[in-house]
Amino acid sequence: MDFQKNTAQSLPANMVGFYEEIAIEPGFFILKFNNETDENQTFKREVSANFIQFHFCIKGSASFSFNEGNYKLPIQEDHSLLLYNPQRDLPLDLHLSAHSWVISVLLPITKFHGLFSTEANYITFLNDENKDRKYYKDGLTNPSMTIVLNQLMNYNLHPSIKPLYFKGKAYELLSLFFNRPADADVEQCPFLADEVNVSKIKKAKQIMISRMAEPPTLQQLADEINLPINRLKEGFKQIYGDSVFSFLFDYKMEVARQLLATGSHNVNEVGLKVGYSTSSHFISAFKKKFGTTPKKFLMGLNA
Repeated sequence: MDFQKNTAQSLPANMVGFYEEIAIEPGFFILKFNNETDENQTFKREVSANFIQFHFCIKGSASFSFNEGNYKLPIQEDHSLLLYNPQRDLPLDLHLSAHSWVISVLLPITKFHGLFSTEANYITFLNDENKDRKYYKDGLTNPSMTIVLNQLMNYNLHPSIKPLYFKGKAYELLSLFFNRPADADVEQCPFLADEVNVSKIKKAKQIMISRMAEPPTLQQLADEINLPINRLKEGFKQIYGDSVFSFLFDYKMEVARQLLATGSHNVNEVGLKVGYSTSSHFISAFKKKFGTTPKKFLMGLNA
């Protein structure tokens, strides 16, 4: 297969970084890179010339290296990159800055062309004249795309629903990427058509993450980002697919799982780091999320 396994650098024990790959269909992938550490991370993958690449920076910044590091393409928060070169492979060499998130979409160029009707002539990339040429495009992500990207990064779904959900969101993201600017619309929630409101909701999420051990109340959070509490709840649910505190619970449990996996913290220490003053409450929460206790989770790692 053209697409090979990730070779990410190993991380120090006190660092927390998430990587996830989702196969939408054969040869169609979404890659999620989440670096919540204080240091840069590097991820590498082989990607053949048959693939078109879309990269979206949701938070922070990153860069892509090519030609053994001699050429770099930076990407900033709320920006995207489209890359395609039918003449040579473009292996993924991502340098992810501290506290940064990136989502990448990879699919075969033949499948990509098959997604569009012959009426989509306004997409210059699909013209017969250009279809076999290398192509590069950078640009801003609009509020509609920001919503979908955050829904891909943060979700609360039963495992059986996840493949269908990601497939729908992947196609929605591509549709919004190529939508005419004049036709762009945020159908999900008119309130989120305002980039300022989207920014405030994103700030609310960052506040909850940064203070996960002692989070503010909903009213305190609403006051801090200067939004009515009903708008905060409505916008947060729309972008992240969950309520504020349900999102925070899932995030805390994932951080706890990662910290336990490093082997550098005991159960009590991890519980305190994610905001549980007693080990019994942490154990109960961890079991609710993962169906097993932290101790049994650790035993499974060492088996």
